[in-house]
Amino acid sequence: MSETLHIGKTLQRIIKNSKILCLVDGEHYPPVTKWALDHLIKNKGIIKALFFLGGTEKVENAFEELKSKRIDYRIYKSEKNKKIDFELFEEILKTKELDIVVDLSDEPVLDYSRRLKMASLSLKYEKSYLGSDFFFQPPQRSKILKKPSLSIIGTGKRIGKTAVGVTVARLLKNKSFDPVIVCMGRGGPEKPEYINIEKIDISAKTLLEVVEKGQHAASDYWEDALLAGVSTVGCRRCGGGFAGNPFVSNVIKGAKLTNSLKNKFVIMEGSGSTLPPVRTDQNIVLVGAGQSLRKISGYMGQYRLMLADLVIVTMCEEPIADEQKVEEVYKSIKKVNPDVDIALTKFRPQPLGNIRKKKVFVATTAPGKIRDKILNYLEKQYSCEVVGYSKHLSNREKLRKDLDKNLDECDILLTEIKAASIDVAAKKAEKMDVDIIFMHNEMKLTGGDIKNLNEAILNIGERAKRKK
Repeated sequence: MSETLHIGKTLQRIIKNSKILCLVDGEHYPPVTKWALDHLIKNKGIIKALFFLGGTEKVENAFEELKSKRIDYRIYKSEKNKKIDFELFEEILKTKELDIVVDLSDEPVLDYSRRLKMASLSLKYEKSYLGSDFFFQPPQRSKILKKPSLSIIGTGKRIGKTAVGVTVARLLKNKSFDPVIVCMGRGGPEKPEYINIEKIDISAKTLLEVVEKGQHAASDYWEDALLAGVSTVGCRRCGGGFAGNPFVSNVIKGAKLTNSLKNKFVIMEGSGSTLPPVRTDQNIVLVGAGQSLRKISGYMGQYRLMLADLVIVTMCEEPIADEQKVEEVYKSIKKVNPDVDIALTKFRPQPLGNIRKKKVFVATTAPGKIRDKILNYLEKQYSCEVVGYSKHLSNREKLRKDLDKNLDECDILLTEIKAASIDVAAKKAEKMDVDIIFMHNEMKLTGGDIKNLNEAILNIGERAKRKK
């Protein structure tokens, strides 16, 4: 067998005793396809069905030729104008008797794009997807939460996931959902750490003390606790796969901890494009309007969209994304998940303290091209004077240079919560006797399918409750 089966010992072990749906086409001679099926059987794979994708290059009646008296399997066939019937594929995947999809097709029937769509649909229904030299398995989604829950899932980094998480938590808190947030940052604690907001008053001083202890004071669970005013559980993860599975994490332990807390609702917050390895009742998926369409609705971005109960598109404004780009993003999401509600939004800074009539230094991660909108909004909305600005919270060296220019002329350092905002900016402000005020990036609805963003988010929370 080793002379002809080229998938390697690891993938051979995966096939063994698995219930298989095979993807086949008419570009291969039917006897060759049957020969491949024989090898799957010799490897103790259990073939339950074939899905004929199309193609009649080798023989006109390939579909009929694929029927076999030697193997008991059903054959499904695409009938959609000679294109792959993805709706039929989904119906097949819903059957509980299947474990894995084995791809025996090739170009031109399955190109990169269509193959990744087949993989994403397989993972959506928690079936593995295996081919000649690749293997996608569904991200872990452990059923351990005993309370109503939702996940906040991102399609990338730097698209406002923490800001959205804070907004969601605030809304649920104000409506007596009593939420706790479980975070999974790349700088999280070795053991899950519970921040009880009722027993600790979080301030700039608190975070500076955390830094002094050698800990990561800007980890998401500290940021969420301070900005949202809710209790949090801090976890860590390393690595992230195509479909969002972390390589290693302590999130399962962190999620289990929530079962013993008095909080009544759980928010699982992803990290970048990595998903929480825990099943929740609802999923909010976050998309950045400035991302490429391929990343949003192609590759494995489409898998994340398939999981969505609500999609929030952030940064829907120029110069990040013009009206045409936002419309393209909207349509690309609908193409993947036609029934999902989409909220188009933009961010505006919201200080957590009084900056009225003050001279302010603003530190943020927002790109320089949106600088003027942020500064003009702050000066108009809060009647302050912006004297200094830095977009370099992710670059300590450049941040220090920006602070050196004119922090000494300011009354207040107004900053997002990032690592450098604590161990560089806040430290310097404290030494110079400049007050430190943190800010939240508040979502503003700009369009989409819904009229009221707050109501849409609260509806997601109510749906999660009903599922329990």
